[in-house]
Amino acid sequence: MRVFVQRVSEASVIVDNEICSEIGSGVLILLGIENADNSEDIDWLCSKIVKLRIFPDAEGIMNLSLMEGKGEALVVSQFTLHASTKKGNRPSYIKAARPEVALPLYEEFVFRLTQVLGKEIETGKFGADMKVSLINDGPVSIWIDSKSKE
Repeated sequence: MRVFVQRVSEASVIVDNEICSEIGSGVLILLGIENADNSEDIDWLCSKIVKLRIFPDAEGIMNLSLMEGKGEALVVSQFTLHASTKKGNRPSYIKAARPEVALPLYEEFVFRLTQVLGKEIETGKFGADMKVSLINDGPVSIWIDSKSKE
């Protein structure tokens, strides 16, 4: 399971020319799911995301986590995070989970992140053609892969 976490001052998702989700200050989480992912990946990532110290404290130093900074969260499914560009110019998505596998894991991720964070989070629309807008604050962008716990 891969996530691309971006600290934002605002973010939104548009589906069919209508805003379906939006947040103010917080994180936009792009979530990619592969066939080998399971609940352990979800638990590890959710814990890691809410504890990332990427928000400024009173002195402007990145010392506060999402939980301490009282920021919002927006989760958007993005199978292209598992693109392989090893051969040729057309990315391969062979490692990305099919919707019948990915959707239950996506829903579990959203549920678990809501529990760990202790408040509701916003989401995109799984499988939809989404237009994602954001103002990356910092910029702060962090790539996390549950299969490479560094």
